[in-house]
Amino acid sequence: MTPVDLKDPALYLNRELSALAFNQRVLEQAKDEALPLLERLRFMCISSTNLDEFFEVRVAGLKQRAELKAAPLSADDKTVVDVLDAVRKDVVDLVRDQYQVLNELLIPALAERNIRIIKRDSWTPVQDAWLRHYFHEELAPILSPLGLDPAHPFPRVLNKSLNFIVQLEGKDAFGRQGGMAIVQAPRALSRVIALPRAGRGAYDFVLLSSVIHAYVDELFPGMRVLGCYQFRVTRNSDLSVEDEEVDDILRAVQGELASRRYGDAVRLEVSSECPQETAAFLLRRFGLGPDDLYAVNGPVNLNRIGEIYDRIERIDLKFPAFVPGIPRALLQPGDIFAAIRRGDILLHHPFESFLPVAEFIATAAADPQVLAIKQTIYRVGPESAIIDALVAAAQAGKEVAVVIELRARFDEAANIAMANRLQEAGAHVMYGVVGYKTHAKMVLVVRREGTMLRRYVHLGTGNYHPRTAMAYTDYGLFSADPEVGADVHHIFQQLTSLGAPTHLQRLIQSPFALHAHIINLIQREQAAAEAGRPAHIIAKINALTEPEVIQALYRASQAGVRIQLIVRGMCCLRPGIKGVSDNIQVRSVVGRFLEHSRVYYFRNNGKKEIYLASADWMERNFFRRLEVCFPIAQPRLRDRILRDLKRYLKDNQRAWILYADGSYRHTHARKRLHDAQAQLLALLGNRPNP
Repeated sequence: MTPVDLKDPALYLNRELSALAFNQRVLEQAKDEALPLLERLRFMCISSTNLDEFFEVRVAGLKQRAELKAAPLSADDKTVVDVLDAVRKDVVDLVRDQYQVLNELLIPALAERNIRIIKRDSWTPVQDAWLRHYFHEELAPILSPLGLDPAHPFPRVLNKSLNFIVQLEGKDAFGRQGGMAIVQAPRALSRVIALPRAGRGAYDFVLLSSVIHAYVDELFPGMRVLGCYQFRVTRNSDLSVEDEEVDDILRAVQGELASRRYGDAVRLEVSSECPQETAAFLLRRFGLGPDDLYAVNGPVNLNRIGEIYDRIERIDLKFPAFVPGIPRALLQPGDIFAAIRRGDILLHHPFESFLPVAEFIATAAADPQVLAIKQTIYRVGPESAIIDALVAAAQAGKEVAVVIELRARFDEAANIAMANRLQEAGAHVMYGVVGYKTHAKMVLVVRREGTMLRRYVHLGTGNYHPRTAMAYTDYGLFSADPEVGADVHHIFQQLTSLGAPTHLQRLIQSPFALHAHIINLIQREQAAAEAGRPAHIIAKINALTEPEVIQALYRASQAGVRIQLIVRGMCCLRPGIKGVSDNIQVRSVVGRFLEHSRVYYFRNNGKKEIYLASADWMERNFFRRLEVCFPIAQPRLRDRILRDLKRYLKDNQRAWILYADGSYRHTHARKRLHDAQAQLLALLGNRPNP
């Protein structure tokens, strides 16, 4: 039997624990003294934000299964509760590590560089006077302390908001004996307060929580504050929309958004000095148990410290700025359509600029020869130039069809606003397919050229979001290939008309064909190895959890296929198991940019095939999402992508190697410096913009 049984609960558990392991690798960046100090602070905050989302979605889902008393995950009676217990053990270690990094590494290192986060017991008289004035002028007028009694029940507490529980002694203005009160920090105020500059290059900060702690007694005149303790509750934030039971998915998502801020509680964080009885009182109020409590040695909203990064102008403490490159094909005379007609153009973000993508859509919107623009949208960000161009195209009378995925997690509200704006401009707006998320990244432009219509397409591995295009590594392809254009046309037709899937010439689509196609490609390499021929697979993906693909990779490894996987996050496969996965290597690269591109390479008896895709190798991508995978036809582009993959496989600075026991170890080979992201920056970045 192979070490991953399709019904084995270990696969389910490994998925959760490997998500936490990725978060630990992110946190390790905060410990790396080779990185600029403020970037280390940023990595610590990213680790905290990732953990919040882990609770909001993954732990929330596990708790729902536990509350439903779901059947055991396998014949050995392993239950969801067992998984939650294992997750808690790892989370406790991770949280302890996060606060140790903050308190023992980052705060002292920042202080050495004249950047101080000053605690209450270290305020000078001048700072105390300034902060007291700030409290009375800026903070107290908008605070609403809430005493708890039968007329003042425990307030509704927003998801991830900063709150304080205050213990009081004495009588209030109405002669009532003091008890407990809740103070909710205004969400509109920064959690980090900058003190007046102490000198050139010096920065002093105080946390909002410290200011409320220091002067909370002034909110309760005539009473004595016995204790004040910060707390934060994390709630289930996964939208629950039963597609088959709603008439209007837009209205249903809007309704769910209103309740997200007050979903079921899944975690309570309190300051470490909070008394046990006070913490127990809060747990009861939120319907949580002792295992849902996390006492922390610092601010409960750890990720908000990241505001410091944007407040400080110290280029010596941040990554050097760079100008993304522009492909030579786009620097030649003529418009972007002429460039694409000359041959496919590959963009590798963020090393190459995202501007050509925005220019492609803007040019299409303004070109009188363009008759139609169609696009899928998962995330685009606020004030998007792409949306502006689509609105302008619709207002100019062009056929504009946009498939918007309303359920792009945590971007639902922005996508609803964008959908309304496009509809008002006259665009045709669809919300994908019932029961499936539309995760494919596609743009189709139909242009009249003489007596014919020509299709131009952009296909990508990432979102049409200019900010993430500066921080995530992704590929994008421009093409005027007639077969590719026809395939994209058929997919849009399927999305808008809800017709049956049609045969595609070049593209592979899930949920219809991608899973079977990947299995077949793996089996082809296995057959080559069994016949004594060289066989090789390289896959760069964000997650690998789909059991049948894992089994196929194990069988290919046993046949002698060389398999190299670059898996950023969750990975349920175990490499290096004797007789099973000896020929499989797995690495995770965590660096300046978030690795997000999906690339599949198969040796194919020397006729190498390379695919780019929007899909990871997960159940949801294969079976519950609309995804697009597209082959790279031009040899020069295949060779370029293969060179990029080999750079990642050689990286010994930002790479982590996965071992058979599920642990990751950092390469840290300082003597032979090889940082794939840095090399790509040097190769593709800092080219002149046209």
